[in-house]
Amino acid sequence: MSVIAPMEALLAEELPAGEGWQYEPKWDGFRCIAVRTPARVELWSKSGKPLGRYFPEIAAMFERLRAKRFSIDGELLIDAGGELSFGSLQMRLHPAESRVRKLAAESPAMFMAFDLLTEGPRNFATRSLADRRAALEKMLAKESEPMLLLSPATTDREEAMRWLEQSGGALDGVIAKRRDESYRAGERAMVKVKQRRTADCVVGGFRYDRAGKEVASLLLGLYDDRGLLDHVGFTSSIPAKDRSAWTGELEGLIEPPGFTGKAPGGPSRWTTERSAEWQPLKPRIVVEVLYDQVTGQRFRHGTRLLRRRPDKLPKQCKMDQLRHPLTPAELSQIFGP
Repeated sequence: MSVIAPMEALLAEELPAGEGWQYEPKWDGFRCIAVRTPARVELWSKSGKPLGRYFPEIAAMFERLRAKRFSIDGELLIDAGGELSFGSLQMRLHPAESRVRKLAAESPAMFMAFDLLTEGPRNFATRSLADRRAALEKMLAKESEPMLLLSPATTDREEAMRWLEQSGGALDGVIAKRRDESYRAGERAMVKVKQRRTADCVVGGFRYDRAGKEVASLLLGLYDDRGLLDHVGFTSSIPAKDRSAWTGELEGLIEPPGFTGKAPGGPSRWTTERSAEWQPLKPRIVVEVLYDQVTGQRFRHGTRLLRRRPDKLPKQCKMDQLRHPLTPAELSQIFGP
């Protein structure tokens, strides 16, 4: 079965206004496309990796549904102590099946559905969002699984603005979609608005601290249009308690060249022999960082480390994340009034 590439979003300064828009919460979970056939259930991550073995309770839930053939776009979420926890999702990406089963029993996940791509023989991906949403609501109304939820949606921009004001916890922002458009797999055909600016970056290298014993900063990279990894900045906000573990993991990944495009320059104030040069890494680790401004396709200041992103492939971390948020006029040019 071919993997469906999820539709993605462009970052904007503010929510688009006017007729024809549908607004939805942007959930802070794992993006997931669930595919059900009479023979099996498959769960696919945003990066095209199978997720079924990490979320067996979700696969089992889909097997219990009355509908026997469909594909749904949604978000995996875990309620941990009354709050949605991204960390609990990350803990599921564990190689030991016994550990996964234990976590699934203790903190079962939920699937927040927001788009219907196929149902039975009907291909809804080619239909308008208005048709897809109506079909999704109709389909889920026939089911009674508490782990299967329907994401809210509204055409009222004022309501969406209230969602945006509440974002930062379970909500990562608000998504806007054209109600007359088909599902454009793999394209940035939606609009997302966040209260903060973040980027998912590849850790292409690191520098040791002044003593030359533990990591002091992670060197961040993004892939350019040629597929080369360019150095775009750094983050040094690694909690002290985590530095030893980070150091051991990073030292196991040291391998030139690290950055295949623009590489870091020399250190600005490191003085010891060991810390004088940055250490190149295999492009394996993806982290999300918070940043303020971009100058010349680089972070102007140091960034703040938010979390690791094991659900994203390094090759998905591209330079287009650093484009300035779209203005309302630019949005109008792309999506129409």
